[in-house]
Amino acid sequence: MTTNSQPAMTPMAEAPYYRWMQLVMGLVCMAMIANLQYGWTLFVDPINAKFHWGRAAIQLAFTLFVVTETWLVPIEAWFVDRFGPSVVIKFGAVMITLAWVLNSYANSLPLLYIGAIFGGIGAGSVYGTCVGNALKWFPDHRGFAAGSTAAGFGAGAAITVVPIAHMIATSGYQEAFFTFGIGQGVVVFVLAFFLRKPSQAVPAKKKKLNLPQTKIDFTPPQVLRSPIFWVMYLVFVMVAAGGLMAAAQIAPIAHDFKIANEPVSMLGFQMAALTFAISLDRIFDGFGRPFFGFVSDRIGRENTMFIAFTTGAAMLMTLSMYGHIPLVFVLATAVYFGVFGEIYSLFPATSGDTFGVKYATTNNGMLYTAKGTASLLVPLASIVARDFGWQAVFVVAVALNATAALMAIFVIKPMRRNFIMGHEATAEAAARNIRAA
Repeated sequence: MTTNSQPAMTPMAEAPYYRWMQLVMGLVCMAMIANLQYGWTLFVDPINAKFHWGRAAIQLAFTLFVVTETWLVPIEAWFVDRFGPSVVIKFGAVMITLAWVLNSYANSLPLLYIGAIFGGIGAGSVYGTCVGNALKWFPDHRGFAAGSTAAGFGAGAAITVVPIAHMIATSGYQEAFFTFGIGQGVVVFVLAFFLRKPSQAVPAKKKKLNLPQTKIDFTPPQVLRSPIFWVMYLVFVMVAAGGLMAAAQIAPIAHDFKIANEPVSMLGFQMAALTFAISLDRIFDGFGRPFFGFVSDRIGRENTMFIAFTTGAAMLMTLSMYGHIPLVFVLATAVYFGVFGEIYSLFPATSGDTFGVKYATTNNGMLYTAKGTASLLVPLASIVARDFGWQAVFVVAVALNATAALMAIFVIKPMRRNFIMGHEATAEAAARNIRAA
């Protein structure tokens, strides 16, 4: 719907190229918030070295960030539907700036936690809005559009991880928080002025995609009452738990394996193992999201999930057995993040296919809260690693990924198809009865 803050779109504004402009701007916004999650691991040990709060206590800030980033997305999505994407992203830009500026001054755990909450609110405002907007602009390529947008969040940190690591080493982590916090916020705030939603929803071309896609727009309450939503939610949690643990703990893992500063040479580049791993992880993560989204548009969402989740389990098993070898650590984490990030393209696309486009932002926002649920396991991973070692953490993550792969094929696939076909048959029967009457 059009409001005073969301001007009506002109025919020129919806020329074919315009939606690609929207996609690119959303991708850049996502890149600017990427370091709030993926750059966090660089700050954990420097913060601990300065204040000696302990990794588990510091990582609680990461959990608070992810929880607020995800669990508030349905509320933020309501504001998007009411006022349009621009105002919500402007609000998010202010919040992510305040978050890292506050982190730069935090001299107590409560202040660090408040900064994490501000960052989560801001990141969720940007993330949920950009992905939801992509689903609306590209109903004919949902997997690719969601994956490309999410790629900004996955790969955005690759551009800045080396400068941030350098600034932490030379000027301290507090200066890095302050400088990059302001820079990221300004870019998002400026782009927010140009982001718009389509003036009218365009149905997907079901025959072209050859994917099970509903013709019905399900409201959020209807979605919450459907069993398929909760099965998808469970699988999302199972896969996200391992990836969030790896993203938050990769630096502590490398230090405990005593390889963080070991030099690794590959493809003409030489870096410390940890820096090389984080940089390569972001590149693979960013590439994997649109790639698997593109693949899923052709071979189906669940088939793609099975391939990705199985590969993820294999890489986690490799890390548990051979992660102490620097080159293996770098390569295995890169491949793992390349297949992990696809959950942020496949699940939004699957949500749009299953529940329709009209409420796509809110429905996907509810599913996205699974990431927040999974984040609750991140501090637990620190405790398990302390008592039983990182191998125990990896074994649990392997089991979760392998189980999720099987559930995608044998549970989600038939349930989702039956859900779509059943409701469409009911709707068609009701329409025939009305015509007959």
